[in-house]
Amino acid sequence: MITSVRHLAAVCALGAALTACGTQPAPRADRPASPAPTPSSPSVSLSASPSTSSSAAPSRPPTLAPGPAGLTPVFENGPRTAGRIVALTFDADMTADQGARAAAGEHFDNPGLIAALRELKVPATVFMTGRWAEEYPEQARSIGRDPLFEVGNHSYSHYGFIEDCYGLPTVPTDGMRADVERAYTAFREVGVANAMPYFRFPGGCYDQWALRAVSGAGVTAVQWDVVSGDAFAADADEVTQEVLNGVKPGSVVVMHCTRSAAPTTERAVRAIVPELRRQGYRFVKVSELIGAARKRS
Repeated sequence: MITSVRHLAAVCALGAALTACGTQPAPRADRPASPAPTPSSPSVSLSASPSTSSSAAPSRPPTLAPGPAGLTPVFENGPRTAGRIVALTFDADMTADQGARAAAGEHFDNPGLIAALRELKVPATVFMTGRWAEEYPEQARSIGRDPLFEVGNHSYSHYGFIEDCYGLPTVPTDGMRADVERAYTAFREVGVANAMPYFRFPGGCYDQWALRAVSGAGVTAVQWDVVSGDAFAADADEVTQEVLNGVKPGSVVVMHCTRSAAPTTERAVRAIVPELRRQGYRFVKVSELIGAARKRS
């Protein structure tokens, strides 16, 4: 059983190719200097859904202002004073080289979880890898076209954006922005035309070099402040308690949408949602939390 973040990190290291896991790595600043791409105008369209009339311009989802020297901004949680709102986020993990395992029957999707969120009417943000969208195009389209959900970018490859990230293969610095943009291309190709300008680093692992490398993609990096512990967990009750004990107003909860790596998530969600609602919480998408943060900045 997973009883601590330290234990969770150890378990994650054994199966990092399956999932981002749930610890919150500290940003690293010790990467040797290497050329990073020069920021330029994004080549990928990140606009919201198409305009419904010729006179109305499409609305731009809220993002955070770039950090110092134009670094990609990082969002961890919404304001604590904006009321009892919480965002459930789900990482749809699949690495670029796991096609053979999917073909052999391993399930990197979790349609039961998505059905539960719809049944419970819970808005949520799903961070997909481009490879996941390619493997499950019908599910990706269904999620992307459902107003209950929004789709965020979890990279194309689910490779690490720093060298030491739970044993994941590493994206070279000069290929990081391309990996992010390739995911948006994959989304469009399977019919997810309204993916949000939100990016979650695989494993939550990043440093200043990674923030600089992806800055030209025009995204806000979305982390979290509540670790569900659902990665490789066998006990849904423990996952439920981790979330209930950690949630505060404005929290972002990280969970997973992969049956092989997080088999208890649906059961945990079915317990978490009614209890948080009983406590007066309202579920929102990440975009609403970022919008609330911008109003208070």
